[in-house]
Amino acid sequence: MTFYAESRNTAAEVLAGFHGLSLGAMVATLKTWNEQRTTRAQLSALSDRELADIGLDRADIDAVAKGRFRRR
Repeated sequence: MTFYAESRNTAAEVLAGFHGLSLGAMVATLKTWNEQRTTRAQLSALSDRELADIGLDRADIDAVAKGRFRRR
């Protein structure tokens, strides 16, 4: 769980990122953040073997959540 503890943002950090955004952009940003959070949580709940079955390891979870994962 070290990865999770190190990757969490505080509420102040999240809100600071909204400075100057329109309401629509803010909603879109929150939606994206929540989808990434949900993806990370679901993938983190899988065992190492289940992750290996779908071609991932724990180090890939963040990249998958952000849509930046590329198969090796």
